[in-house]
Amino acid sequence: MAERQNTPPIVLLHALGVDASMWDATRQVLEESGHTALAPDLRGFGSAPLGEEPPSLDVSVDDLARLLDQHRIERAVIAGCSMGGYVAMGFLARHRDRVQALALLSTRARADEPAEKDGREMFATLMATPDRAAGVIAAASLKLVGATTRAQRSDVFERVRALAAESAPASLAWAQRAIAARPDFVPALRAATVPALVLAGTEDELISAQDHRQIAEALPQGRVTWLDGVGHLPPMESPDRVAAELSRLIDETR
Repeated sequence: MAERQNTPPIVLLHALGVDASMWDATRQVLEESGHTALAPDLRGFGSAPLGEEPPSLDVSVDDLARLLDQHRIERAVIAGCSMGGYVAMGFLARHRDRVQALALLSTRARADEPAEKDGREMFATLMATPDRAAGVIAAASLKLVGATTRAQRSDVFERVRALAAESAPASLAWAQRAIAARPDFVPALRAATVPALVLAGTEDELISAQDHRQIAEALPQGRVTWLDGVGHLPPMESPDRVAAELSRLIDETR
């Protein structure tokens, strides 16, 4: 299908513990609808090397800015799920003029509480212990999808578990420490005067409904769409619904 006229490209940023392939089905629907979609592997995941930089979301934000420059994209719709949402908000905070619309899925705007930071550090520390890392990763992957997906969509559940098992422990540790050190992004959201969407699974076991609402309330043009029977990874659990909502958001920029 020919590209839609006067609509920006969309960049799809993946969650922690998986790679850009989590967007494959959603991306296909978007492209068949005439949209231009990019889904990069974030640092340390998929085909992207981890490098030697110390853990920081700013490093991933710089990677995203370089990606847009390489594709000669001045402005884009930025969509981020979970970890990808933190990168998207970090990009918004530093490059607000390059964000034409924003979609945030299964993520939170506030900084971590001390107990949450401690949990991330404990996870990162365990990644350095080979005989324990695999079990920790397997246990964490159980919460990446909702109860309905675990019970009724075994193919999706097994794909998520496989992607998590393939993630390098060093990359997971780096990402957890980068996320733990992130700032409060609420001020950046309040300053964003672009169309914005929050997609929230009703069965998300990692991000609360309150956190999703906080994001939507902070965004001047924000709204929440609730996805029934979906957990922490909407693009894998309900790709058609996610694609439809993202397509609507892109069209709002015209």
